[in-house]
Amino acid sequence: MKRLLNTLFVTTQGAYLAREGDNLLVRVEQETRLRVPIHTLGSVVCFGVVNASPQLMQLCGEHGVVLAFFAENGRFMARVEGPVSGNVLLRVEQYRRAADPAASASIARSIVAAKTINSRAVLLRAARETPLDSPVRLPLTNAARQLGQIARKHAPQLPLDDIRGLEGDAARTYFGVFDYLIVSQKDAFSFTVRSRRPPLDPVNALLSFLYTMLAHDVRAALEGVGIDPQVGFLHRLRPGRPSLALDLMEELRAPLADRLVLTLINRQQVKPSDFSIGESGEVRMHDTIRKEVLLAWQRRKQDEIRHPFLEETIPIGLVPHAQALLLSRHLRGDLDAYPPMIWK
Repeated sequence: MKRLLNTLFVTTQGAYLAREGDNLLVRVEQETRLRVPIHTLGSVVCFGVVNASPQLMQLCGEHGVVLAFFAENGRFMARVEGPVSGNVLLRVEQYRRAADPAASASIARSIVAAKTINSRAVLLRAARETPLDSPVRLPLTNAARQLGQIARKHAPQLPLDDIRGLEGDAARTYFGVFDYLIVSQKDAFSFTVRSRRPPLDPVNALLSFLYTMLAHDVRAALEGVGIDPQVGFLHRLRPGRPSLALDLMEELRAPLADRLVLTLINRQQVKPSDFSIGESGEVRMHDTIRKEVLLAWQRRKQDEIRHPFLEETIPIGLVPHAQALLLSRHLRGDLDAYPPMIWK
């Protein structure tokens, strides 16, 4: 199993990344603030005005370290990576199945069913932690029951468009009661509807930011096993969109990103003063709280979980790599079906 390497998040504006031998240096105003051996890193994620030398880019490429650049609000801008590696025959099989509606539906069905089940688990956990006489307990249990019914509709031979329709039904049911999961700071952190571009409230800002980080991790995992992250089975092809990364992260959104957002809010680790409204109405996180969210994300990835298919205890940060590996084994014909991650 792949070793869980660190992700270096660079959030200091005006920082410059340079190379010194096999070390990455972070310099601010000509002063070296950090020196990191390149072999300890899995990726480097930069926010806002951060520059990198060509020599540092070469070092990252030689060691398979992805260098990604994001705007201060978390919007993806660009990435630098070394030569593409992997089995070309594996990618040919991926493209063949992506062009076959039935083959695409088989993989998409597993992903959407797992996403629905994992979303249901988040609601059931919240319901169990809610007092019996609480007015939100019944809506949560009803929504969980509806998600269970949707999951059971994923029958074999279900067409791809029907699978996408069930995914939409599950998302509406889940987010329809998401506000009930927020039990602290309700005035500032109420949730009404999922808004993406741009996020229009602090909850959506947190969700979008962590979804972007999750997509980055899943994409790196897919590239690590030699699969093209652009060509998916559930999400339609679109220039510049990592469709397969978006596919694979669906089953991980609720237990990974959503639960972390709820923890940050309910434990008051984020506060209303940590956000501001931009000129176009988008809600932005301040630089200080973005750093805290990134630290919480890294800590969450260090937690361990028992993988139900591999029957092995692994750090949560390796779950995307495990799922990418299982998908590659399915595409090679070693597994009859893709085994999604079902969280317990």
